[in-house]
Amino acid sequence: MAVEGKTIDALSQFELTPVLGAVGRSIGFSQSNMHMLVAGLLIVALLMVGMRARAVVPGRLQASAETIYEFVQNLVVGQVGEEGKRFFPFVFTLFMFVLFGNMLGLLPYAFTYTSHIAVTFGLAFIVFVLITVVALARHGMHFFSYFFPQGAPLWLAPIIIPVEVVSYLSRPVSLSIRLFANMVAGHVMLKVFATFVVLLGGLGVIGPFVAALPLAVNIALVGFEVLVAFLQAYVFAILTSIYLHDAVHLH
Repeated sequence: MAVEGKTIDALSQFELTPVLGAVGRSIGFSQSNMHMLVAGLLIVALLMVGMRARAVVPGRLQASAETIYEFVQNLVVGQVGEEGKRFFPFVFTLFMFVLFGNMLGLLPYAFTYTSHIAVTFGLAFIVFVLITVVALARHGMHFFSYFFPQGAPLWLAPIIIPVEVVSYLSRPVSLSIRLFANMVAGHVMLKVFATFVVLLGGLGVIGPFVAALPLAVNIALVGFEVLVAFLQAYVFAILTSIYLHDAVHLH
């Protein structure tokens, strides 16, 4: 929380600062980079430790790993078809990286790296490059028929083609902004209501009673943010799968 001069500072939580001392400052290693590494280590630990036992009756970690694995696999195959199995590792990695980034940001003193447009656009751009390469490799020049559906009147080409091209090129923008905006909005709301708790709590005898309402709202927001964290990872993964379906099957 940040209460400065009885004002609400809700955006300072997104500022990047170097970590690891002089080494971090020299290479520009921020808390965002550090949390990415932490997320990667946690994902690897969940999968390796969780699947180590390979028990018939799985424990909690194994059940969690298997559930997430099957969930993403069913998502990819359901959207792309059997051809989607070859893209499952990519979509699974994206889903886990976004999910853990969203969840880590809800911990005290943690940083949400998915709240930075540079990170979300980087992920979306990788998706965009992949689907374009897959479409060109699979269909060759026929890929460009995607921008003018078969059977459409030729005289509509000057209208349809520009619209389809803009729609295609906007995919990484919409994909990245959706995740970035939801993470920023949620954390700003948490910060605002947490600051209300501090400001109202300092009003003397009635302070704790008045501050109870924003505190209750903030508790509800935390639960809502957990749901949003999962939903945004799911949306990112399913949109990636839909784009892969278009790349594999065109129309």
